[in-house]
Amino acid sequence: MKRASIMLGALAVIIAVAVIACNSSTQPSTNNEGLVTTTVDHDSLIQRGHYLVTIMGCHDCHSPKKMGPIGPQIDSSRALSGHPSNQPLAPINTKETESWMLSNHTATAFVGPWGISYAANLTSDESGIGAWTEAQFFKAIRQGKYKGMDNSRPLLPPMPWNVYANATDDDLKAIFAYLKSTPPVNNVVPAPRSLQEIAKL
Repeated sequence: MKRASIMLGALAVIIAVAVIACNSSTQPSTNNEGLVTTTVDHDSLIQRGHYLVTIMGCHDCHSPKKMGPIGPQIDSSRALSGHPSNQPLAPINTKETESWMLSNHTATAFVGPWGISYAANLTSDESGIGAWTEAQFFKAIRQGKYKGMDNSRPLLPPMPWNVYANATDDDLKAIFAYLKSTPPVNNVVPAPRSLQEIAKL
């Protein structure tokens, strides 16, 4: 009998801890469409965002690289800061861009039929997304709008915003929370150029 009481007491403690843990990390809520969503605590949201940014290949274009023994490797001191403003590009043959998409050696600048585009600064710095609202981030990803602003230019290739637009609200919230938590890197990315502008260089 005594042993059974101890077991029941231990079980009660385990259940209580589980309930507290669940309540502290996630809480169900209902969105505007009546669908149940899960509200996650901020630290968990950032962790989820870090995971998503890593597996979705954001570093492939948005992080400057250092050339290592096995090729380009992410420069962790400038992670997600976009194309370095002080990194010049090699001369471009505009004839090649009519049927090819090319990138520079760090995969942060790209040229193709649209002209030259540069990977954006996604860090928490003011030159990145430091001043962005979550609504701007959603508009940028869902509608392909530069800086998530109405009447702005479209996001340029190779940014696959039309694919990322299928991400859930919860995933986009997590990605945004993570990006806002990143170390700020001051880097004003160059403006894109058209093929006509390139030809005049």
